[in-house]
Amino acid sequence: MRFQIGLLLFPNLTQLDLTGPYEVFTKFPDTDVHLLWKTLDPVSVGGGMRLLPTATFARSPRLDLLCVPGGAGMNALLNDEETLEFVRRQASDARYVTSVCTGALVLGAAGLLRGKRATTHWMSLPMLAAFGCKPVAERVVVDGNLITGGGVTAGIDFALTVAGEVFGADTARRIQLGIEYDPQPPYAAGAPGRADTSLVDSVRESAAARQRERETAVAQAAARLFDH
Repeated sequence: MRFQIGLLLFPNLTQLDLTGPYEVFTKFPDTDVHLLWKTLDPVSVGGGMRLLPTATFARSPRLDLLCVPGGAGMNALLNDEETLEFVRRQASDARYVTSVCTGALVLGAAGLLRGKRATTHWMSLPMLAAFGCKPVAERVVVDGNLITGGGVTAGIDFALTVAGEVFGADTARRIQLGIEYDPQPPYAAGAPGRADTSLVDSVRESAAARQRERETAVAQAAARLFDH
């Protein structure tokens, strides 16, 4: 049996949240990778790139691994029952339930993070607690069959972690070498603990409107989740 991976593809996602892991996943042996959405129409993602779903929710195979990426567009998914029900249904049978960046909040809204440890983008990390989750400020967090990656570029680290979990460290190392994943960033500004305070404040301010919208959507989703 081939290993079946499904990545949620939705409007205005951060494309690297999806395409980073996708690059790694497609190197897995005996694996099929699906891009899943409500329809097969092209989806416009962050920056204007258009991506094509390969299967709809209704026609998705049973997944061994479900992955939910993040981005501004996930705000709308937090209270989108069609998407949340698909996520819950696939997660109930999947060997691994995973996310990159703020995709973790979608898992939370689906009720999949209660009592779990998870991570997400640093600006949204505290919001995980609303879903009964323990937020962890790490690049990748593994809690049983739940594997979550931090913000955007952490998706590659996350996918290599998945490779090691599923196929072993040797396979993961071969993939890492094959894609020459040897990051050496030119600036020490990739995490709030290493960046200047003024820079952190500036980045927070530039995202303030999106974050306020997200906080409202998280509160609504959490209230609905815990009312049931």
